[in-house]
Amino acid sequence: MTLYGYFRSSTSYRTRIAMNLKGLDYDYIAVNLAQDEQLESVFKAINPQGLVPVVKADDLLLYQSAAILEWLEEVYPEHALLPKDAAGRMQVRAISAMIGCDIHPINNRRILQYLRNELAVDETEVMAWCNRWMSEGFAALEKRLAQDKNRGKFCYGDSPTFADCYLIPQVSSARRFKVDLSLYPNIVEIDTHCRTLKAFADADPMLQPDAPSF
Repeated sequence: MTLYGYFRSSTSYRTRIAMNLKGLDYDYIAVNLAQDEQLESVFKAINPQGLVPVVKADDLLLYQSAAILEWLEEVYPEHALLPKDAAGRMQVRAISAMIGCDIHPINNRRILQYLRNELAVDETEVMAWCNRWMSEGFAALEKRLAQDKNRGKFCYGDSPTFADCYLIPQVSSARRFKVDLSLYPNIVEIDTHCRTLKAFADADPMLQPDAPSF
């Protein structure tokens, strides 16, 4: 398999975590979003949407990280990232959607570049935008996590799931945009624990081949 991604992309990050948790080997091809390589014809021939990640598995091209994670779970069921019961799977998918649908898209690079370049929003206001939507999303997620009295050290249960694959990159992004994480102790606790695990540590943006060396 080959993973096309970018070191700082949250969607690439969550895909790396999932692939690592399943013990999969893959080649990595960096697509430099800072230089708009995703918009060039070479990459758009791979994904017309011009987004990372893309996973190439033999002749199959997989795109959209949520669909990629579902495919990985079906094709590589060992080291399952979804609970066995339907209610548990629903909970994990719901938490993943809270992050992947309601937090991340509002503060990803395309949105921020539009705010900066097209609407001429200054950087202070961009930071305020990110803080506003991340904080609102984290507040709701924190309440959801606190309500689950059977939760272990992860978002759900006692082993990592899709939800943790989604959460850890979003926490990394929140730190970059200076969100006050002290308000979300359950989220911080999960993040701290996950980062002790090799699959999460190896997926860290700054350890990727295309990360800056400084």
